[in-house]
Amino acid sequence: MTSREIILSRVKTALSAAHRVPMPALPALPQLEGDASARIEATLAAIESVSGKTRRVTRPADLRNALADLIGAEKIGKAMLWDNADLRELRVAETLAELGVAILAPDADKRELAQCDLGVTGADAVLPQTGSIALRALPGQSELVSLLPRVHLALFRPAALRADLRDLLAQLQRDAHAVLITGPSRTADIEKTLAIGVHGPKVFYAWSYEG
Repeated sequence: MTSREIILSRVKTALSAAHRVPMPALPALPQLEGDASARIEATLAAIESVSGKTRRVTRPADLRNALADLIGAEKIGKAMLWDNADLRELRVAETLAELGVAILAPDADKRELAQCDLGVTGADAVLPQTGSIALRALPGQSELVSLLPRVHLALFRPAALRADLRDLLAQLQRDAHAVLITGPSRTADIEKTLAIGVHGPKVFYAWSYEG
């Protein structure tokens, strides 16, 4: 047999039903114990472990102060936001405007959006074990908000916490697509040199809102 024939024979054998080995069951994922406050603290710690910046917000005044701090630290001039019930209830757009930030609509000119400093989203689901957040592609929840600006802020309520990855994926299984985010954008080349923010935000903030 030629080398080509040997390789093809091995591939055929490996793919034959008689030689297939069933995949083992997924291992049980760790469960986080404790009350809601402890779970939030664990979630924020997980987000910080992947270079995220966190904060607990409990009152509208706290949110305004937090936004003012973020604007100053990141030199925010322009922002775009999700247009959903949670962010409208928290008056995020109005507060940013009062603090001197120009608000852009997600359907504005793409070149202008690419120069946006801040994108503000909610979080449809949060995985405490890894600090990952899930963003669903729904009306009013443009993916561009979390992908184009150099800074991404995600606000989440305790109700968004999920027990484990299975619980999170079960929520998303009927969606056409969704975005899963774990910390700021990371890219590594063949020499394993890590670069932050090449294909997405350079800075990721995640704040829990408990008001």
